[in-house]
Amino acid sequence: MSDRDHKPRFQKDRPKDRTSGPKRWERKVGRAKPEPRAREPLDLVILYGWHTVTAALANPRRKIRKLFLTENAAHRLAEEKIETRVTPEIVRPQVIDQRLGPDAVHQGLLAEADHLDSPDIRKLPRDGVVLVLDQITDPHNVGAILRSAAAFAVKAVVTTARHSPEATGVLAKSASGALEMVPLVLVQNLARALNELNDEGFMTVGLDSEGAENLASVELQSPLALVLGAEGKGLRQLTRETCSVVARMDMPGEIKSLNVSNAAALALYIGNTRLKLM
Repeated sequence: MSDRDHKPRFQKDRPKDRTSGPKRWERKVGRAKPEPRAREPLDLVILYGWHTVTAALANPRRKIRKLFLTENAAHRLAEEKIETRVTPEIVRPQVIDQRLGPDAVHQGLLAEADHLDSPDIRKLPRDGVVLVLDQITDPHNVGAILRSAAAFAVKAVVTTARHSPEATGVLAKSASGALEMVPLVLVQNLARALNELNDEGFMTVGLDSEGAENLASVELQSPLALVLGAEGKGLRQLTRETCSVVARMDMPGEIKSLNVSNAAALALYIGNTRLKLM
């Protein structure tokens, strides 16, 4: 018998069609993919960096679970008489690097903490300014917006529970401690939240490059809610329709648009200035 006539043993009992037959069909049905689940918030907030962690340590509403410090960071906390609230674990910088990645600027501090409670939108103060974010997903931008909000004494930042970054990690670092200073209000439906603000007497002003009026010329009144949309997409149609005014910010230079975090800072400056003049 030649090699060409020899039939390998493993082919002898191979079925002609491995996908045929009711049993195979039933197994395929049983492997149907499960329905995708809604994103659930992280169990713990990761905070790192000097300003972020020390602000959390100073906030009695923030429950600290674990605190990791390098020797240098521990000495600095002691010198500045900052209480750690929990017994820290002294580690080498490489240990924190491994937890966060080599690009994270942690300055020798890493904390694991609980989320802060989200206030009820109907119980926000009826004076001053709040910011409303319409699906801004970049954590660096949201963190920078929170930092500007703290600088301008904003009463709260309102954002959706979905289509927004978690208040942890990069966002917290970018906020540089502002997470502990500005209440973050999470809502399920932004249009409904804006309607509630309208009902509570807020003037809701959407910011859009194609707005009919210049923000600097609008007769603003307190309480004021400034609404910002995501870069590129801007405000969603339903958000625009729910705002009482849609305004633009005119720029004197050749570039007519700003990064959303810069736009937020400028809008807050204009808003605070206009409210004080009236």
